[in-house]
Amino acid sequence: MSKYKSLKEECYEANMELNALGLVIYTFGNVSAVDRDNGVFAIKPSGVPYKKLKPSDMVILDYDNVIVEGDLRPSSDTKTHSYLYKNWENIGGVAHTHAMYSVSWAQAQRDIPIFGTTHADHLTQDIPCAAPMADDLIEGNYEHNTGIQILDCFSSRNLDYNEVEMVLIGNHGPFAWGKNAAKAVYNTKVLETVAEMAYLTLQINPNAPRLKDSLIKKHYERKHGKNAYYGQ
Repeated sequence: MSKYKSLKEECYEANMELNALGLVIYTFGNVSAVDRDNGVFAIKPSGVPYKKLKPSDMVILDYDNVIVEGDLRPSSDTKTHSYLYKNWENIGGVAHTHAMYSVSWAQAQRDIPIFGTTHADHLTQDIPCAAPMADDLIEGNYEHNTGIQILDCFSSRNLDYNEVEMVLIGNHGPFAWGKNAAKAVYNTKVLETVAEMAYLTLQINPNAPRLKDSLIKKHYERKHGKNAYYGQ
């Protein structure tokens, strides 16, 4: 029996949930799950239809993208996942999709404004959109450089990845992360829903104002921090 059986199962379940939530197109989407104690992560194999996936198909790699266990080629986005794991030690799962509304904002190269309390329940600022990748980086180690692109965006904007668990890549699409793979999927669904809400808001009122600070603070602090009172 594989020593990574539980890690593979976590990764498999998260990928299946990503598909069940309607966040992927055919095979275009992936989730990974990390095992910090062993310095490895599991990720979906590239181009395998979801209905054919099995937990044993998940590929185990180290943070340098060396395959530790698995017979299939890992996701083409693997190097982005590994770069995030190597540099952001608190994350336990990463997800990437080509979901319609979040991709549309990425293609428009726009941050998603914080218009309402659904957004504020999860973060206190606009969802950032990183600038499109420079030509020399595209021609280089593209997926690795996508990870650099994400970290550069957070560094230049002084964002904390522990608080902002999602990003758009200009002209590409969304990445999200969390304490585990399930939370990465949760954040991906939140991102897609907020992206759709923001799009519809601007269709109804192109001059819709940002949510006022008092409501941002109230809704975020109901769920986060020492005085949170949402849930059991």
